Order: sequence, then C-alpha cells, then structure tokens
Amino acid sequence: MKIAVLLSGGVDSSVALNLLKKEGHDITAFYLKIWLQDEFSFLGDCPWEDDLNYAVGVCKLLNIPLEIMPLQTEYWETVVTYTIGEIKEGRTPNPDIFCNSLIKFGQFYDKIDDAFEKVASGHYAEVLNSDGEFLLKRSPDPIKDQTYFLAYLTQKQLSRALFPIGKYMKQEIRKFAHEFSLPNMDRKDSQGICFLGQIKFNDFIRHHLGDIKGDIIELETDKKLGTHNGYYYYTIGQRSGLGLSGGPWYVVKKDIGNNIIYISRENFADRAKDYFIAGNFNWISGKAPEGNEFQVKIRHGASFFNCKMRMLGENKAEVKIDRPDQGIAPGQFAVFYKGEICLGGGVILDSPQAERDQLLT
Repeated sequence: MKIAVLLSGGVDSSVALNLLKKEGHDITAFYLKIWLQDEFSFLGDCPWEDDLNYAVGVCKLLNIPLEIMPLQTEYWETVVTYTIGEIKEGRTPNPDIFCNSLIKFGQFYDKIDDAFEKVASGHYAEVLNSDGEFLLKRSPDPIKDQTYFLAYLTQKQLSRALFPIGKYMKQEIRKFAHEFSLPNMDRKDSQGICFLGQIKFNDFIRHHLGDIKGDIIELETDKKLGTHNGYYYYTIGQRSGLGLSGGPWYVVKKDIGNNIIYISRENFADRAKDYFIAGNFNWISGKAPEGNEFQVKIRHGASFFNCKMRMLGENKAEVKIDRPDQGIAPGQFAVFYKGEICLGGGVILDSPQAERDQLLT
C-alpha cells in the first residue's frame, strides 16, 4: 500500500515506520510542525528541532522521503483556542484528543487528499474491520494504551488509520528499536501536552490569560488561608502547588465568577463522587451503544471503572461508576469501553446539584 507515516522523532513512530518498511509498503514520512515554540522562544529552547533531527536520521537510515508539513495555523484555530477557552471557563481541557481528531487524522487527511491509502502513526491501539464496521481496540499494554486519546475518531477516519505497533508492549517496541539500530532507540518518551514542547503549562496560561489575584479559602471554615494568581491554574482534586503549610490540602471547589479557590484537608474522600453527567459524545460506530453496563476511563492510564450509563436524549447521559473518584472535573473526557473495544466518549459536564441527586434512581 501507499502509506503516509506520521513521524514525530520519537521511538514509537520510528518503529512503526520500520515495521511498515519491512512489509514492503510504499512509504512517505511526514513531520507535522504544530508546536508553538516559536511564539514562546523567550521561555527556552526549541525541542521540536531535536524531534526533527531524529526524524531526519531515521528516514536517512531507511532511505525514506520525509516531508515537513507546517500546521501551526490550523492547530491554533482548533486545538489551542479550545484549550484556552476551556481553561478560562474553569474546566479541564484535553487538547491531545482534539489533536488526533482534528489535526493528525483530520486536517492532515485533507492536506494529502487521496494520495495515500492509509495514514499510520505510532499510537498504541488497533483498528479492526468487523463486516465493514471499523472498531478501535485497546493495546495489550495497559499503561501505554492510547485509545483514550483516539476516542473522537469517526468511522471515516478509522477506515484510513493504521497503527502498526498497537499489538505490542512498550518493552517490545524498545527491543525493535535496538534491533533496527535507530538513532533514537534510547530516547525517552515525550511527556505533557503535544503543542507546548518544553514550555511549562502555567507559563502558557500566564501568557494568554495573565495573573489575577484571588483568595484561597478553607471550605469548612470559610477562612482565608492565602492567595492565588488565578482560578485557571488549578483543577479539582489537585493536591500540590498551593504553597500552604499544615496540609495536605486539596482543591475541592472553584468560584470562577469571584476568582476563589476552596480547599480542604478533612474527610476529602467523602467528597469523592461516583457519578457524573456527560455530553457532546462521539460514538465511533456512529450511534450510541446498546445496553447500560460498560467500562469507562476518566483520564488516560491503566485505570478503568465499571459503570452504568443511561442516555438522556441523543447527546447527554448520566453515568454511575463502581467506586468514588476524587478527580472528576468538568471538561474532562469520559471514554467508554465494552471489553477491549473503545466505543467513544463524551465531555464531563458541570451539572447542577438537583440534577445530580436524581442520577440513576
């Protein structure tokens, strides 16, 4: 097949490239320049240059053509504006989900048009074809599995997507990298939000939203314990970064209108929730799944919850998980599974208490 491979300069996409090359496909590698490091050059070095150097080295080793595709404008107009907007509203964004659905398997598809049959990447996931329906299957590596970040792909996008390393464990990928003598075989995995590079997230927020002094108040006593530089620097359930003695302290509530952070250290587990309302769904099959018992992730990682879900109309649902969690926050994505198959997901909404009290009764 004629395949476009998204090459980041990391180990995973480089091994994916090698595996496809060994299978004899006609391959062109693409490096997508989406990081905004140029805009923030005053904050530090440009890590994307290292990524590009590694990508060039891998392609030279295999004699594969490499094209650099700048997508900063498209990325700013979609993913970055969404991220800033969510932060300003006090919600917890997940830009990587939209990076995949809108950029890597969205705008990039449009840019290359029909010149390539498949678009491959180094994601830990698998695409299955079940009688014409494309399914997204979890990786056997529970820690590296990236179906959570791919949950907003559509049938059309999955039909063209290819994940060559999806059936392997991470240690197997490292072994492949050494067998292939890749120049990045010992390179550490990247961390953090894809477009920021080495920029600290708080520096990014400060650049766009500035600092606004506000009060830190203990929830139980209504006593002011300190000040902060803006509610948007904090997420519900956050434990570190408050700069207060006598803890541990947790962020348990935010008053966005008055720029107040509420904290607590007593009986915080009692405030953990086992329910939420979600909306703005993307179901990979194109329709809501049948039944009401599923598994759900509310953040990337190996941890799942068993849950019951009841649809409230076409694009809203109430969800009850099998154990309380302290970090359920509006803006997070809830991604649903049936066994090894990722069904899709939705955004956790900030629902009023009266609505919450009626959940799954």
